[in-house]
Amino acid sequence: MVTIINSTYLTLNIYTHKNFRNSGHIYNIEPFFHNIQNILVSKLTENSDTLYNRYLVVIGALIVQLCLGSIYAWSIFQTSLKKAPYNLGTFESLLPFAIGLATFAVVMIFAGKWQDKVGPRRVATTGGILLGVGYILATGVTFFETDPNLSLIWLVLTYGIIGGAGIGLAYVCPIAALVKWFPDKKGLITGIAVAGFGAGALIFARVETAFIKVIARDPEGIIIESDIAPALLICGLIYLIAVILGAQLLRNPPKGWTPEGWQPPVPTATGLGRDYEWREILRTPQFWLLWSMFVLAATAGLMTLGILKTFLQAANSAIDDNLAASIVGILAIFNAGGRIFWGFVSDKINRAPTMIMMFALLAIAMFTFGFQTEILMITVIACIIGLCFGGNFALFPSTTADYFGTKNVGNNYGFVFSAYGVAGILGAIIPAVVIDAIKGSSTTITGSSYAPAFIVCAVGAIVAVGLAAFAEYLNRK
Repeated sequence: MVTIINSTYLTLNIYTHKNFRNSGHIYNIEPFFHNIQNILVSKLTENSDTLYNRYLVVIGALIVQLCLGSIYAWSIFQTSLKKAPYNLGTFESLLPFAIGLATFAVVMIFAGKWQDKVGPRRVATTGGILLGVGYILATGVTFFETDPNLSLIWLVLTYGIIGGAGIGLAYVCPIAALVKWFPDKKGLITGIAVAGFGAGALIFARVETAFIKVIARDPEGIIIESDIAPALLICGLIYLIAVILGAQLLRNPPKGWTPEGWQPPVPTATGLGRDYEWREILRTPQFWLLWSMFVLAATAGLMTLGILKTFLQAANSAIDDNLAASIVGILAIFNAGGRIFWGFVSDKINRAPTMIMMFALLAIAMFTFGFQTEILMITVIACIIGLCFGGNFALFPSTTADYFGTKNVGNNYGFVFSAYGVAGILGAIIPAVVIDAIKGSSTTITGSSYAPAFIVCAVGAIVAVGLAAFAEYLNRK
């Protein structure tokens, strides 16, 4: 950045010097540009412990996470993949999404360790490159559109593995940096940092819908054939540029830095106040409780996000593509808001009680969702699911930092986050098993056809309530 400023300064100085001489006057403008250069360089290189830079990292985090969260708009692509020319089944159309989530979770383990060593900027930049390239390469699905198997393999390799790896590299960097900058507000600031991830679907569901090329409609105007390549290309270019730019704002605070007036809490039996290595956390009950709760809670949300558009249009025939995209976008708002809301609540009443409330609310929503047919109730319950799902990404990283310290939080949270990859696979398998069983009985697919899948996830949320209560018991021992 400093090199760019120096080059710009030199170019402007030569240009203006030449022009002023040609006009018959000689003005010494070098001090003017030299002062501008000094101001810009001082702002961009000022000490990392200033309040200015602390909040600049928040801005970078939001830019990065907004793009990464576009994966939650997969249901827009899934609907097209189930129609001509791709003609994929329920499980197959969810597989690139599931593999993307699993790759995201696995790569994040290594990303956390890497960014703990080299800092967040380099790792997030690499992630942005992979994410953009993955989407751009995925446009090649058009070459295999007449062969469902090759189309699926290509999307899994490009969108799922390359794109998922990019998300895994970039995702942990803003979180790990911000819990170090804001040890006094870990829950709230983590929620803000990942709110962009939840909100990504709000923007990119519309972008994807707008750029999916409609090829054919039936007599009633329903799309029966479309091409997803233009949407993949536009999104890929956006992510490539935006994530790289946002990554340049990420940095860690100086070693030993703390906010003015803040004192670290007194250590407790849970390990609070001590920095654990990843090998140590695997031997603690707290890790396995967190991991299990994450699997159960995330499965419900990821399954809903993966099939949402398909479920909406099965539940109510009046829901067209634009209305479905709007509901996906509204859920994204609550997904983003849930990260801030539950993070704020957890800072006030502690993590475990917050998790108990959130999982209980999620269980109620999942039990009732599959039986709804009215657009208003469908939207309201979808928003509740989004609110609860979003809370996971504020509560689990902040709880990881609470239990195991902030020094190695990037690497440690990577291991906790591996639960997300398992949840992504389960979120694809559960509805596929249910819907394929119904298709085998020659029954028409309606919204209630998905009810068993939602109920399975509701039971999982109830189990998560019990695990959170046990975690609170351990915390008080």
